[in-house]
Amino acid sequence: MLSVALAALSGLIWGVGDFSGGKATQRAAVLPVVWVSKLLSLPLLVIYLVATYVPVTAIGLTWGALAGIAGVVGLVLFYRALAAGAMTVVAPVTGVTSAAIPVVVGLVAGERPSLSRLIGVGCALLAIALVSIAPHQSERHQVVTRRLVAAALGAGVGFALFFILLAVAGRTAGGSAGLWPIAGSQISSLVIVALLLLMTRPGPWPRNATLRWTAVAGPCDMTANVLYLLATRGGDLSVIAPIAALYPVTTVILALIIEHERLRGIQLAGLTFAVAALVLVSR
Repeated sequence: MLSVALAALSGLIWGVGDFSGGKATQRAAVLPVVWVSKLLSLPLLVIYLVATYVPVTAIGLTWGALAGIAGVVGLVLFYRALAAGAMTVVAPVTGVTSAAIPVVVGLVAGERPSLSRLIGVGCALLAIALVSIAPHQSERHQVVTRRLVAAALGAGVGFALFFILLAVAGRTAGGSAGLWPIAGSQISSLVIVALLLLMTRPGPWPRNATLRWTAVAGPCDMTANVLYLLATRGGDLSVIAPIAALYPVTTVILALIIEHERLRGIQLAGLTFAVAALVLVSR
């Protein structure tokens, strides 16, 4: 039960970070926003590491670093796919892929959740797909190409590997690794994004209000990573990952509150399935 609660909380905070990052990228380029957000999260990470201090472990740092690389690759592919259009295809494909692959991996590895939890996992996958569907933009013709679908799938695989590798980091060394896998993830992400910034012309950097949104996105994302890592140490990957991947629910709710967007029927159905998923996996 605690692991499910931690996973749900991580998804909640991930959603806040995702919404904040989305607001920041409305006026600043993606790579600068990602790099600055991760840089601004480092002081909070240091506090977490000191508060939960254990001796640094190479295995924890390594698995965390691999997770960070996978996450950044997924993020870059995701934003490229979104920039190409057809958000109604990209977001659900990426979301469901990122949640479904850890479920399969967990089941193949021998996890055997109860029937109610499996049904809850199915509800979570359906919720992610429905909530992630954005309104059609009638003024913009959206073309779905094989390259677009491949990018969306690649982003989903990247996010799925992040979930899996971070779970491996938590289980391989257990509690003895502390939060060092998160440190490895943050450092590798910073290095990869820095290299991408050097290789490209990234565009405008976050400033003023955009910088404030960026300063919210980074610590939220990193804190959600910490909660997810803790959740994986006490729960099945096949259950924890899809619950944590419900973060689009938070994004939709924040869009309703802050942006005054209208809730579409299909998104309301997604929210209903999300609640059902939480109830079922908590049994």
